[in-house]
Amino acid sequence: MRKLNLKHKLAAVLIILSFLLAACSQANNTMADHMMPTREISDAKVIDRSVSSLSEARQSEIVELKDKQVLQLEANPVVKEIDGNKIRMYAYNGQIPGPFIKAKQGSIVYVNFTNNIDAETTIHWHGIRLDTKFDGVVDISQKPVKPGESFLYEIKLPDEGIYWYHPHMREDLQQELGLYGNIFIEPKDEDYFNKVNMEVALFLDDIKMKGNDIEPFNNNFATFTMMGRFGNVMLVNGETDYKLNAKKGDIARFYLTDSANTRTFNFMIEDHKLKLIGSDSGKYEKESIVDSIIMASGERYIAEALFDKPGTYKIIHKTPQKEYTLGEIIVENSDIIPEDSFYELKENRDIEQSIEPFKKYLSPKPDYEFRLDVEQSAMGGGMGRMSDNEEIEWDDAGHNAMMNSMSTSKNVKWIIKDEKTGKINMENNYNVKVGDVKKIRFVNSKNSKHPMQHPMHLHGQRFLVLSIDGKQNENLAWKDTVLVPAGKTVDILVEFSNPGEWVMHCHIAEHLEAGMMTQFTVS
Repeated sequence: MRKLNLKHKLAAVLIILSFLLAACSQANNTMADHMMPTREISDAKVIDRSVSSLSEARQSEIVELKDKQVLQLEANPVVKEIDGNKIRMYAYNGQIPGPFIKAKQGSIVYVNFTNNIDAETTIHWHGIRLDTKFDGVVDISQKPVKPGESFLYEIKLPDEGIYWYHPHMREDLQQELGLYGNIFIEPKDEDYFNKVNMEVALFLDDIKMKGNDIEPFNNNFATFTMMGRFGNVMLVNGETDYKLNAKKGDIARFYLTDSANTRTFNFMIEDHKLKLIGSDSGKYEKESIVDSIIMASGERYIAEALFDKPGTYKIIHKTPQKEYTLGEIIVENSDIIPEDSFYELKENRDIEQSIEPFKKYLSPKPDYEFRLDVEQSAMGGGMGRMSDNEEIEWDDAGHNAMMNSMSTSKNVKWIIKDEKTGKINMENNYNVKVGDVKKIRFVNSKNSKHPMQHPMHLHGQRFLVLSIDGKQNENLAWKDTVLVPAGKTVDILVEFSNPGEWVMHCHIAEHLEAGMMTQFTVS
């Protein structure tokens, strides 16, 4: 538990009182439309939580797609057991996570999606540079897929790497209920990755339980919008007791995805170093050995581990306040002699060469500068500083919990503010051309009304993370999502190569629902 001084305690009390007053006011008076950045997607007032006659959710299955092949994908309600409770959730093809789709770089695959849940939805193919009309963003890319309807997605796969798919309507609700899955684009070069004994895809997630069911949602607007919907039960691939079996001498390559609504994970394996290989869209310029990997919602990382001795080892999420056990790896004894060459680190000349042409754009001046901040319409003048200069809010424990539980997309608006024009969010639409290379600066001020991290995601393009607080990044990889810690300034360099209308937003689902999104038009 963090210690609070008198100033912080008084601030917390004032905030909670202002929330309560605002709630009372809202009981008799609906707030103005501009305080409601979310799009109401259903007339239903109650979300069905019954589990009778539903099929049990299954584990993810691998689906390999050849060029021009069609996958039939459905979103359906399912029942899943979590901590001994039977929970009504959603699943793609009955699986949580959804099918692990594998396809070759350079191919085109099709997904014929049918919506069998009780709400409108779409699918966003996170990080993939496909055609804009298949990107899944409602009112920009496509119309919502209504219950009972279908939509055919054409997915071009120009880049290697690990990607994922999820809804882009009420992500705070639909993704939390189980709608997410990976798509792995196999490199054209068969020697692109190191030789390993096993490949393992892990979704790091959490879920917020209350009693014997999920913490209730509001069907018409998002809740927990101040800090996001932190779960109180940890999940790996949808399971609370994830286990992986290996043998001594095995080298495993992990494809890691943070699918939590808001939680940033610090991933590690007990008594093991990790070899960091790549991120969102493929490899780093050079490999490195790390103790852990910090990853925000929407980010992916590729890492390898050598299991050099038998035993049972915890998969851990470690914060400054607490250590969580996410699962375990059981390593059996064997006659295999572990390879010492595992610790020899490669420099990836192919990646360096692909990035080299962009280094001429590394000017100190950004083309666009965005301040990340929050407006609290119903809080009587703002929250003040609520945490002890932390760069990452690891949870909403203590004084933050009540404040977070009272926040909604009706009384909180998260903003991306253009520092030149003062315009925010979708008031902006930036026009760029195919072939433009632009430097974007994110300023996440420590003087914000509520400083916290923001994982910023740009659709349809790729970028390089240049620096944090002016310190140059010496090991680059192509990405589509970057963690911007509280109090930090992050510079990225975007290659605008894909025409169309594309959004950029915070990937904390509740912040997105509270308005934190802007737009680029690439012509």
